[in-house]
Amino acid sequence: MLAWDAGQLRLAAGHELTYHHGLELVFEGSTFVSCPSSIQDPMFRTPSRDELLGLSRRPGGELPVVVAFEADAGGQEPISCLIAAERLVIVQETVLRYWRDDAAPGQRFAPWVRPPDA
Repeated sequence: MLAWDAGQLRLAAGHELTYHHGLELVFEGSTFVSCPSSIQDPMFRTPSRDELLGLSRRPGGELPVVVAFEADAGGQEPISCLIAAERLVIVQETVLRYWRDDAAPGQRFAPWVRPPDA
């Protein structure tokens, strides 16, 4: 989980998340999130009928984006996760997770990365 505030939930993905990531799933207007803050190896699936029914009973009605998946959250068994949002934006570009003085103009950095003098 890269960022989560009232406006969006941003999940980052990549083969090796230590230095960079190359894919972000941005859930805009997320109204329901059942997911730990740190997961690995998500296996996406179609939401179950019960999951969809539970979401439809929540205030605000049905949302156009419902994503379900099983993921490793550090336990012995995978955990079921469910996210409902107004919109999903998929961003594919390299986002560095550390500062580089020689970064190209416009290079994106993870939200916590700051120049050494900042």
